[in-house]
Amino acid sequence: MMLSKKTKYVLLAALVLGLAVIYVPLLVVLLNSVNADTTFGWPPSGFTLEWWRRAAENEGVLRALVTSLEAGLAATAIALVLGMMAAFALQRYRFFGKDTVSLLIILPIALPGIVTGIALNNAFRTILGIDLGLFTAIIAHATFCVVVVFNNVVARLRRLGGNLEEASMDLGADGITTFRLVTFPMLRSALLAGGLLAFALSFDEIIVTTFTLGAGLQTLPIWILDNLFRPNQAPVVNVVAAVLIVVSTVPVYLAQRLSGDTASGGRL
Repeated sequence: MMLSKKTKYVLLAALVLGLAVIYVPLLVVLLNSVNADTTFGWPPSGFTLEWWRRAAENEGVLRALVTSLEAGLAATAIALVLGMMAAFALQRYRFFGKDTVSLLIILPIALPGIVTGIALNNAFRTILGIDLGLFTAIIAHATFCVVVVFNNVVARLRRLGGNLEEASMDLGADGITTFRLVTFPMLRSALLAGGLLAFALSFDEIIVTTFTLGAGLQTLPIWILDNLFRPNQAPVVNVVAAVLIVVSTVPVYLAQRLSGDTASGGRL
């Protein structure tokens, strides 16, 4: 499609404006995490790592970090197993209600977080009689982390087809050997990309966590929310927010690189 020079400039300006609206506030948070001015005057009068030292010594931050890591890693592990199994079942087999099952698997990530949170809260406390805690938060996170892994694995299986697996079994390999030596190596990068994205989603989730995490427990996002309007905690909040930005960005970047390398013919 041919575009006039004026149209190109307008589209470029709109692109730059959109990116600025998204990323300039993130850059400000990163700069404020090393801003020596406790009132965060702009431009910064100087830079310091004092706030990072305080954050590293803050017991509440460290407990929240451990909780976030435990929830994220556990939810990711569950999502990898269930997401891969669901992807194989729906991609490799035909059965009645296949499209409905696929929709039900994908639906949790499309629902508003507050709806999912309230529903799971009621299910845990009223129907199942389970007290809220880290376990319930992990299960809640896994419900939408599964979707990310499922989508990655299904997309890879569609591109691969089943010819190599059929050839392996024709040569005498059983199902387990075929999966271990043929299927899994081809899915490895898709699983890693899905796992990284799932961990990033879990690590910075706040709405569902608010409804499913037990009393006395905090993840990093919830710690930020609880301390956001406390002036004496503002510098540490900026540091924790900066950590969240980095921890959320790196897995997404790695997942994008893994998906891109595989799509262009690379192998992990």
